[in-house]
Amino acid sequence: MTIKGKILHILLFQRIKDRRTQIVVGYLKRLYVGILLLILTLTIGIVGYIIIEDYTFIEAFYMAIITLASVGFMEVRPLSDVGRIFTAILIITNLGVFAYSISVLSGFLIEGNFRKLWEHYTMLKKITELEHHVIVCGYGRYGREVCEYFLHHKLPFVVIERSEATIEELKLADITFIQEDATHDEALEEAGIHKARALIACLPDDVANLFVVLSARQMNPKLKIVSRASSAKSETKLHLAGANEVITPETIGGFYMASLTTKPDVVEFFRIISNETHHSISFEQLSFDDISNKKMPKTLRELDIVARTGANLIGVKMPDGRYIINPSLDLILESDMCLIALGTPNQIAALQEYCHTTTGKQSSTKLRF
Repeated sequence: MTIKGKILHILLFQRIKDRRTQIVVGYLKRLYVGILLLILTLTIGIVGYIIIEDYTFIEAFYMAIITLASVGFMEVRPLSDVGRIFTAILIITNLGVFAYSISVLSGFLIEGNFRKLWEHYTMLKKITELEHHVIVCGYGRYGREVCEYFLHHKLPFVVIERSEATIEELKLADITFIQEDATHDEALEEAGIHKARALIACLPDDVANLFVVLSARQMNPKLKIVSRASSAKSETKLHLAGANEVITPETIGGFYMASLTTKPDVVEFFRIISNETHHSISFEQLSFDDISNKKMPKTLRELDIVARTGANLIGVKMPDGRYIINPSLDLILESDMCLIALGTPNQIAALQEYCHTTTGKQSSTKLRF
């Protein structure tokens, strides 16, 4: 990790640590108030009996305790009329204080506030250990699919979701999450946006996604941001806000359904190869950052991917952003070029190992942003 990265890590940890402190104080503040009220009531009782009835400190303390506890023991000495009125007021006041203290304790212990505090603490601790992870904003229809993909490929990610019902689902799936509003900067900071490599905004509302994209881009200019949009107008605005990619599910779905009527076999084949979670075929993208190495092959023919690994090279992304489908074997490898391959898990593993051995560098992972 670079010095800059270490500094960001320390600052992020401090922010989250401060956030934990705020949460602890929020839960314990009411408990402290209840305890202080009990002590204050006891003190008033002791002082009152000393002044009104001329009790000693021990006698006043004993009388205040049995009065506040309502145990019904005998009085230390017969009370005067003023003493009886003071005792009645003390009992009525204590009923309110006692009821408040019991409600705080029951909320903290019985209703699960202590458990929620501990869960939140352990979750934030897990998040501070994440690096180069993906932040998923929203666990709706599209968020679930995204998380399923990441779980299948064992990629680090954290979900930001505020729905209580959805949170229970995340707990059952053992997914790292933050129960917050994703449009708030504090939620993005807790999710480790300064250490994340990408963010996916898949909230059902385009305005909410726009807020998320704006905040995320401002907080981490180098972050890869992918957002969902429900209309072409929103797509344009999300790009202007800082999204690298904007996906319109309705447009993709309409094209998919229309294609099923004209090219059903092609669509079915594409569905099979793109559904990596349920089939043994997957895509891989490989990048080469340094072709000046003399051991580095000069052309795709010299690289000889198909014969050596069994994987099929189906496309190349050129440094200028152009894509070449079914590239020629005589294509010269260039710096910042990206190769896209298709194969079985064994073929992809062989491809990664071969490229690592050939170039002396590790290839990109299955999901490279």
